[in-house]
Amino acid sequence: MKIAILGTRGVPNYYGGFEQFAEFFSVYLAEKEHEVYCYNSHNHPYQEKTFHGVHILHQHDPEYKYGTFGQFIYDYNCIMDARKRDFDIILQLGYTSNSIWFFLMPKKPINIINMDGLEWKRSKYSWPVQKFLKVAEWLAAKSGDYLVADSLGIQSFLMKTYKKESTYIAYGAHLFDTPNENILQEYQVEKGNYNMVMARFEPENNLDMVLEGVALNKEDQTPILVIGKHETKHGAYLKNKFKDHANIRFIGGIYNLEHLNNLRYFSNLYFHGHSVGGTNPSLLEAMASQAFVIAHNNDFNKGVLKENAYYFSNPNEVKKILNTVKKSDNLQFIKNNYQAIANDFNWEKINGDYLQLFEKCMEQSSKRK
Repeated sequence: MKIAILGTRGVPNYYGGFEQFAEFFSVYLAEKEHEVYCYNSHNHPYQEKTFHGVHILHQHDPEYKYGTFGQFIYDYNCIMDARKRDFDIILQLGYTSNSIWFFLMPKKPINIINMDGLEWKRSKYSWPVQKFLKVAEWLAAKSGDYLVADSLGIQSFLMKTYKKESTYIAYGAHLFDTPNENILQEYQVEKGNYNMVMARFEPENNLDMVLEGVALNKEDQTPILVIGKHETKHGAYLKNKFKDHANIRFIGGIYNLEHLNNLRYFSNLYFHGHSVGGTNPSLLEAMASQAFVIAHNNDFNKGVLKENAYYFSNPNEVKKILNTVKKSDNLQFIKNNYQAIANDFNWEKINGDYLQLFEKCMEQSSKRK
């Protein structure tokens, strides 16, 4: 098959999220002897024409100049190039800035769209932007030949809202089993004697709820590491709100995967507050790192963790968990989640599920003569 991957800044991965998946999946397809093309931003750090058998197509990306609007131009450029190349399948990762160009998509290839999370629910966006994202979602749902949902919650939403079937294929993570306790010294914490929460500083990730629960728990001063880039409006708000709580430590972003894996592995409680979107990569990485996960109570998180976590819906529940729940009493949860990564969320399975979908689409599509 001749396959194109659109919707990312490119491979190899320098950004996380879809870029990580695009790297793993494109190389996997090339190893299976498919002809794979991945669209890269013209200013991507990797400027070669191939990457482990994957053809790289650099396209002009003016995001550096125009901000978000530049993403729409970049996607337009990718789609216009795709019209010349006689692909069998085009896989679009996300829909935010490409679905408005649905009428320009080449007619021959099968158009498969990963529908990502419910971006229009994020309160960081203004009302007009939320409305636009909702329209973009509708256009993608209606124009895609086949849809992929990365969580059962998204799959249910697409059927309920748009009466469109989708294929459930989650995200992946690598199992972590090489702990190094020495790394903790850099962060001035001790094994099992700190909690952590990691997320983008956005209201929907419920950092405020978690930290409010920590602040309420005055009798326990166990440190909690707050990991994520906090030079944002919401970050400034949280740092100011909790500035008098010495045990709440704003660490900033950590991009060294070995450090993150070890911090998760040796932590006491790992809070996951995400409430919008599908299968969250950082949740899978926490499970793969053998962290003891305490998650926000919503269908997306429950769809992944099932009964193998404690859940919270407000600061008082966070406080109660801090006072009553012990990692040592819940080692089976950790083992079950680790096994779930091995069985259901490993990259080999995820890549295989996508390839199986592609083969099924090629067989079924009336576009193939």
